[in-house]
Amino acid sequence: MQPYVVTDDAIAAALTGAPGDAAQGRALVLNRTSTCILCHSGPFPEEKFQGDLAPSLAGAGSRWSEGQLRLRLVDGSRLNPATIMPSYYRIDGLTRVGAAWRGKPILSAEQIEDVVAYLVTLRQ
Repeated sequence: MQPYVVTDDAIAAALTGAPGDAAQGRALVLNRTSTCILCHSGPFPEEKFQGDLAPSLAGAGSRWSEGQLRLRLVDGSRLNPATIMPSYYRIDGLTRVGAAWRGKPILSAEQIEDVVAYLVTLRQ
């Protein structure tokens, strides 16, 4: 796990020190294993079944900065302790974790950066 610094409501610096790949990020968002579209909808006309439990991802890049998006992915519970969104890059303090996931983040630092790179492109 890469160290990071939370300032206000954001993690300004990339976890990997480099920008992610937006195309890989889009693939992760649409992959039901990473669970994004189980709860979120967005500008994905090819996807018939999209979630409605969480805000639409359409316009995410206009609503939040890169750093704000990064913190929401890494550990959204820092912003909203009652959130149902998983902390994708956190392993400490979690109690309801399947045996296969204990001690491992859901997404790697590279995958977090890929998703951030894609979400910042969603301007409308």
